[in-house]
Amino acid sequence: MRVTVDTNIIFQALYSSTGASHQILKMIRTGELSLAISIPVFKEYQDVLKRKRSLDFIGKTEEEIDTVLEFIALVAEPFVMNYLWRPNLKDEKDNIFAELAFNSGSEFLITKNIRDFTIGNELKLESFEVITPGDLLSRWRRDNEKE
Repeated sequence: MRVTVDTNIIFQALYSSTGASHQILKMIRTGELSLAISIPVFKEYQDVLKRKRSLDFIGKTEEEIDTVLEFIALVAEPFVMNYLWRPNLKDEKDNIFAELAFNSGSEFLITKNIRDFTIGNELKLESFEVITPGDLLSRWRRDNEKE
């Protein structure tokens, strides 16, 4: 299953090893989920995660963040964006995630901020579903774990 992951999921996964976001990152590592990546999304990950405020909050060094980014670069499936389609979301920075989900054929765009992608936007999502990490894990367990 291919997914697109918003920066807030990576941030939360690094902040806490007990939550659904961390479990999503583990599933990417084990190959249970395939992570879609584009240059704009990777640059957004870099920009947000390497801010001093972010480093202080999650308690990681820049070198530790570089290791995580190298891991993402290694395991993610790269996609080149064709800008023939523009989501036109209220927050311009969210467009890169919707574009990647659409262009990569992701089943899900995983985010903690579902409202940013669904409330007051012109975007009609039909090719992928915007979902929280907790909801994705619930669905995954229901569909993949043996009783």
